[in-house]
Amino acid sequence: MYESVPPQLYGGTERVVSYLTEELVCLGHEVTLFASGDSITNAKLVPACPRALWRDADCRETLPHHIRLMELVFADVSRFDVIHFHCDYLHLPLLRRSPCASVTTLHGRLHVPDLRPLFAAYPDVPLVSISDDQRRPLPEGNWQGTVYHGLPRCLHSYRERSGEYLAFLGRMSPEKGVDRAIEIARRAGMRLKIAAKIYPEERAYFEKTIEPLLRESHRWVEFIGEVGGREKDEFLGHARALLFPIDWPEPFGLVMIEAMACGTPVIGWRNGSVPEVVTDGVTGFVVDNIDQAVHAVARVTSLSRRTCRQVFEERFDAAHMARNYVEVYRRLVHSIGERLDPSPHAVVTTPHVFTAKRRPLGEQRGGMGLGSA
Repeated sequence: MYESVPPQLYGGTERVVSYLTEELVCLGHEVTLFASGDSITNAKLVPACPRALWRDADCRETLPHHIRLMELVFADVSRFDVIHFHCDYLHLPLLRRSPCASVTTLHGRLHVPDLRPLFAAYPDVPLVSISDDQRRPLPEGNWQGTVYHGLPRCLHSYRERSGEYLAFLGRMSPEKGVDRAIEIARRAGMRLKIAAKIYPEERAYFEKTIEPLLRESHRWVEFIGEVGGREKDEFLGHARALLFPIDWPEPFGLVMIEAMACGTPVIGWRNGSVPEVVTDGVTGFVVDNIDQAVHAVARVTSLSRRTCRQVFEERFDAAHMARNYVEVYRRLVHSIGERLDPSPHAVVTTPHVFTAKRRPLGEQRGGMGLGSA
């Protein structure tokens, strides 16, 4: 509930939850979304707070709102076939006390010292990873599968021809590698446009480290701030390549498939999910250092922008993501049915929750009841 579903600007998790919710509705499922009241959806919306918490000037503590969210979801779990959680771990004790089919997608980095004891205490909670690399630190988790993020095919415009600049889009934090992107552009002799959100906790890093670099490189670097919607589409679509020089094991990296949807190749560090998302030599280049990145910039025009778009459609469109999740839901519903009365009920997902009633699973045009928080 930190951002609306979908978010107005930055907000990867909320954006993915929105795409998944709308695709599930299109597939015929009756879906209830538990999210902030300023969210927009074709599902049934249950507002757990009036507006996105990070956009609400009156919000000082976010935890009370999330506790209320749990109350709204668990008031009657018999409404749902499956509950799909996207809100980290707050729901785990309640799952033990309210048996129902559920799955939890983990969207962040798995910090083992914190999470290993937690999941050892809840070993039966079904989990989904957003990349195979994400689950590597915690192989003993009850993983039901990896489901890559997806985007609606109509969201971004394919562009056959690129502009004459490199693009960086992301947060203004050390692990995102903004400083690396500036150095790559300098050595490659190309313009760089930076679209980045600066959170309050990142302000000091920006002012101490990045702002001086921007002043020194103002002849070839343009900082344009946070972008969204049509502006982001044009920003990514006209770029020669997207630079993704991360210095941490990124669990997925939504911007990579946003760029590919525009036909723009990605030059990314061999870290986290990058080798899974970027097909080296096809949709971009996977590199290990700045020298290799500079060389990749010189080679990027040899790649087919049409192929980048085709790979996006084959691997990372929202309908593909939704179908993969439905397969997970079906397995979980049948599994819980062995222990519980299999009468029709709904499925819930959180941190943004969607719910729905369902027809019998065997009906061709039937849909499950889905709940998402």
